[in-house]
Amino acid sequence: MAGGGGGGDGEPEFQVAPMVDVLLVLLVFFMSITSAQVLKVDKNISLPVASHGKKRDDKAAAGLINISWDATTGQAKYKLDDRELDPNDKDGISKELERRKGNNKDFRLLIRADKNCHAKYISKALEWAGEAGIDNIAFSGLNHEE
Repeated sequence: MAGGGGGGDGEPEFQVAPMVDVLLVLLVFFMSITSAQVLKVDKNISLPVASHGKKRDDKAAAGLINISWDATTGQAKYKLDDRELDPNDKDGISKELERRKGNNKDFRLLIRADKNCHAKYISKALEWAGEAGIDNIAFSGLNHEE
């Protein structure tokens, strides 16, 4: 007669192998759906506090510009995703942003600027976006002080 797993006293044994299989499948699933944007965020940037900011829940395609502030030189450093940008190459940066946008009308540019960065450096990124025809721009901030 076929019987279920278990000991002689009638209590079933805990099957570990199926649980490990399910956990591995879940791990692979969550790793595959994680946005690539998370990997491109510059951890050295100290974001400003925007206590009344609203979280964006839409999943529009996005470009990411990180603007870090170098206090020793008094200059901003720009990165488009992971690539360092030359702020004097306005045409090249605008063309790259335009290429990434393509025909996607929902394309959004996310700007993450250090809280110590001067507005004139942030306006450069806005100028590049304008030249590329991007009109959907979001700024990243924190809702509380770290």
